[in-house]
Amino acid sequence: MTTNEKPGNDVVTTQGFRVACKDCNLFQLCLPVGIDTADLDRLDRIIRRRRPLKRGEQLFGVGDGFSAIYAVRSGSIKTFIPAEDGQEQVTGFHLPGELLGLDAIHNQQHPCAARALETTSLCEIPFDLLGDLSQQIPSLQAQLLKIMSKEIFDDQSLLLLLGKKSAEERLAALLLSLSGRYCRRGFSAYEFNLSMSRNDIGNYLGLAVETVSRLFTKFQERSIINAQRKHVQILDAPALTRIATGAKVERPAE
Repeated sequence: MTTNEKPGNDVVTTQGFRVACKDCNLFQLCLPVGIDTADLDRLDRIIRRRRPLKRGEQLFGVGDGFSAIYAVRSGSIKTFIPAEDGQEQVTGFHLPGELLGLDAIHNQQHPCAARALETTSLCEIPFDLLGDLSQQIPSLQAQLLKIMSKEIFDDQSLLLLLGKKSAEERLAALLLSLSGRYCRRGFSAYEFNLSMSRNDIGNYLGLAVETVSRLFTKFQERSIINAQRKHVQILDAPALTRIATGAKVERPAE
């Protein structure tokens, strides 16, 4: 990928889905290990390239047996926990280069469900084969521990986001998180598409969908963002950062 300014929807592509790990421009995001070509070929041999999931198609459900972790190649996935009343509690959004399924290692069952938000391509990495290979490649084993540590850190960050921050701060923090994640993939940090709905965003942030819509309008009126349906432009990143961190936002004089 280049670092040219591109809309986030350009991330979604299934072309070159069967590219080997060593030639994949997302490899340094999902498994950034410093191993030689021969070991990388060994890793590539255990990875399965699944057929793309269609929008709304489920990858796994709550209670499904754990056998593999998944790396998003293109598109996006949401994870959620179904409630007894038929509603969903969204627990995360996963973009290209990100892993999911690690939370099932302990009990060997998936504690949440995963569904494609759009056409999504995935790499399936059988965990037993990965475990065997990581014992032979020390750098891979170390990287797996780092990835699991990051999962714990992200969970703690989410608890802080939902427990301590205001509605404005929560939405600003999410937009900045998506901005940074798209930037790490070589795309624009200031212009991208939201694959998730306003309802999913509200559910994830613990806000009513009406509150989410009102905040998008409020940020737009302040010229902090420009939002047209799913397309978002960040016009004033410093102001968005001040909101996310709880700093006072200076408003222009009347």
